[in-house]
Amino acid sequence: MDKASMDNKMNDEALLRYSRQLMLPGFDVAGQLALSNARILIIGAGGLGSPAALYLAAAGAGRLTIVDDDIVELSNLQRQIAHGESAIGQSKVVSAKDSLKALNKHCEVIALEQRFVESDWAEKLSEFDVVLDCSDNFETRFSVNRLCVKSKVPLVSGAAIRMEGQLAIYDSREDDSPCYRCLYDEQGNENLNCSTNGVMAPLVGVIGSMQALEAIKLVSGYGERSAGKLLIYDALSLDWRTLKLRKDPECPECA
Repeated sequence: MDKASMDNKMNDEALLRYSRQLMLPGFDVAGQLALSNARILIIGAGGLGSPAALYLAAAGAGRLTIVDDDIVELSNLQRQIAHGESAIGQSKVVSAKDSLKALNKHCEVIALEQRFVESDWAEKLSEFDVVLDCSDNFETRFSVNRLCVKSKVPLVSGAAIRMEGQLAIYDSREDDSPCYRCLYDEQGNENLNCSTNGVMAPLVGVIGSMQALEAIKLVSGYGERSAGKLLIYDALSLDWRTLKLRKDPECPECA
């Protein structure tokens, strides 16, 4: 089964493989076909990008493009589950591609061993149906947000540090949806990362998996509208908080 054979129909192998999703009311074959035709961009192949990419590939995403310029190190293996010990010293995107293809050979995976540079993507972002920001620095997050606003591409943003995770969906196709810049000032603290503050391994799995879930909902039209919400997860107390986000009328990006 190649991608072309799934564009308009599903064969017996696909019907069996994705049967547990196909039986979901409101998702069924139409949702699966939409997912199989989706073009999804994942920024970062680390703690968040690993579970997000693995679940998207397993669920039947058609094409995943993964961008990361880093290599696999021993300290990554505690949480970056797309990589194994044999991948130490290897490019993260190459290692991730190998893992994804081993999981689902029908998923097209494009591995870009490069840092996300805003100017390089100004004309490319509109090619994608959804972007997952799984990066670990504010500079990249603001750059991705700017391009998603300009290109009208939904953005699924995740973050995790210590024992707290955050998830938000920004959809500039909706007039009342805020963007990442509405919530955060560009003078963010670059020291807020896992390498300097630590993070519990399963926490990034929780947030990365939810990023994959929201991406599936966005490309298939399944489920309720999620844009405009910020979910905050406290892993110590097992509490979720949901905050309603409002568009900033003076936002320099989306106002």
